[in-house]
Amino acid sequence: MREAVRVIEADANRSADTHLLTFPLPTEWGIDLYLKDESTHPTGSLKHRLARSLFLYAICNGWVTAGTPVIEASSGSTAVSEAYFARLLGLPFIAVMPRSTSREKIALIERQGGRCHFVDQPGAIYDESRRLAAELGGHFMDQFTHAERATDWRGNNNIAESIFEQMAAEAHPEPDWIVVGAGTGGTSATIGRYVRYRRLETRLAVVDPEHSVFFDAWRDTAPALTGEKGSRIEGIGRPRVEPSFVGEVIDRMIKVPDAASIATIRYVEDLLGRKVGGSTGTNLWGAFEVIAELRATGRSGSVVSLLCDGGERYAHTYFSDDWVAAQGLDLRPYTKTLDHFMATGEWNA
Repeated sequence: MREAVRVIEADANRSADTHLLTFPLPTEWGIDLYLKDESTHPTGSLKHRLARSLFLYAICNGWVTAGTPVIEASSGSTAVSEAYFARLLGLPFIAVMPRSTSREKIALIERQGGRCHFVDQPGAIYDESRRLAAELGGHFMDQFTHAERATDWRGNNNIAESIFEQMAAEAHPEPDWIVVGAGTGGTSATIGRYVRYRRLETRLAVVDPEHSVFFDAWRDTAPALTGEKGSRIEGIGRPRVEPSFVGEVIDRMIKVPDAASIATIRYVEDLLGRKVGGSTGTNLWGAFEVIAELRATGRSGSVVSLLCDGGERYAHTYFSDDWVAAQGLDLRPYTKTLDHFMATGEWNA
C-alpha cells in the first residue's frame, strides 16, 4: 500500500499544473473568458485528476491491493486515465463501455494496457462491471458513486483551488461564473463546495447535453429520473442521476443541443488554433450564453470554463461530416448563433 501511494504521488509530482488559457473575446466587451486546459494532463483529459483520486481512495480503503483486477464503467476518458494508473501499479484493468465509444478512445485505453469490454445498452455498464468484478475477484472502481467523495474539495490542489490560484493576478480574479459539464458530477460538486467553503461570490453553471437527465432532474427535484438513451457528447451527460451529482451546489443549469456542442467545437478551432472535444463545445456554448447576459446588463467581469480534452479523439465522430449527417444533426443554425455572438455579444439561440 505504501509503495502504491508513493508511485501515484510521484506521478503527481512529475506533472505540472494545467494551464489557464484566455479565449479571444473582443477587448471592448470588458469580459474575460478563461479555459482551464485539462488536455495537458499525462492522459490528455480532465479525468486524469479523477483517476488519481479514485486510485488513492481505493488503495487507502483497502479495496485495491497487489494484483487486484480493476474494473470501471466508462465511456472513454476516465478509462484511459485509470488504465494509465493501473499500468503504473502493475494491475490488470478492464473498461466496461458502450459499443458506440469512439475508436480513438478505445485505442488509447489499449495503448495504456487496458482491455475494453463492450455492452450494447449504455445503462448496462454498471451491472456488467459488478458482474466482472465478482467473477474476477476484482474491484469495481465505480467513478459515478465515488467521484464526489474521493476528491478533497477543500483544497489539496483540486481543480477549484487551482483555478482560483491561477486567477489571482487577473483583472477580475473572482469569476462571475464557472461553467462546467457533468458526467459523474464530481467536478461540479468539488467546485460548488469549494466556492462555498471559501465564501466566494462566484456562481456555478452546469451544462447538460441532449439525452441526459441531469437538467430535468435538477429542475424538477426528481433524483430518481432515468432516461433511455446515452449521451452523444462523450464524458458528460448520463441516463440516470449519478450518486456523485450534488444538485444543491449548482446555481444554474443550461440544456445544450448536441448539434450546438459540435457546431461550437468546429467554430472555435480557428480561434483556439486547435481541435477540442465535444464536452468543451458544450461548456463554451453555456459560457457564451452567460457572457451575453453579463453584456446585456452592462457588467464587466470574468467567466471560467474547462477545455476537457483534445479533438483528436473524435476525428471519426464530431469532426466527421459523414458521422454528423448520419446522426441527423444540422449545425447551421447554431453556427449562425455563434457568428452573431462573436460579432455583437448578443445571444439569440
